[in-house]
Amino acid sequence: MTNSSETTADIVDTAVAAGAFTTLAAALTAAGLIDTLKGPGPFTVFAPTDAAFAKLPAGTVEGLLEDPTGQLSQILTYHVVLGDVRAAAVLTLDGQKVKTVQGTELTVEVAGDQVALVDAAGNRVNVVTTDVVASNGVIHVIDAVLLPTA
Repeated sequence: MTNSSETTADIVDTAVAAGAFTTLAAALTAAGLIDTLKGPGPFTVFAPTDAAFAKLPAGTVEGLLEDPTGQLSQILTYHVVLGDVRAAAVLTLDGQKVKTVQGTELTVEVAGDQVALVDAAGNRVNVVTTDVVASNGVIHVIDAVLLPTA
């Protein structure tokens, strides 16, 4: 994915326009986080695709949507880091922990130009697309959902 450096769409609108984040958009709406991610930022969002959400056990997403300000909000804010952290900067973070908006940390693993994130539960997710630029930050697409607790 490439975007012009003069993008005017915010992170939410950029994700919606991409078409692969309908579950994420619905979850953000349910959790009341749309206005936050439309705010000035900057934010770095590790965005799970619809396919990533589909990997969760059956009924998980529906269960989370029933309590949008509880665990769902915790999971969603665990995918956000303050600041505009582009791929070139992420590649320098091998072995380091980054603090999420949720309050706990992710560990960054770098092998060549491949980046993986390790969540608090010990799950590894891969960054599959980087530097999807928005007016208030950047999106890095991931292939699974990060979990803040085991």
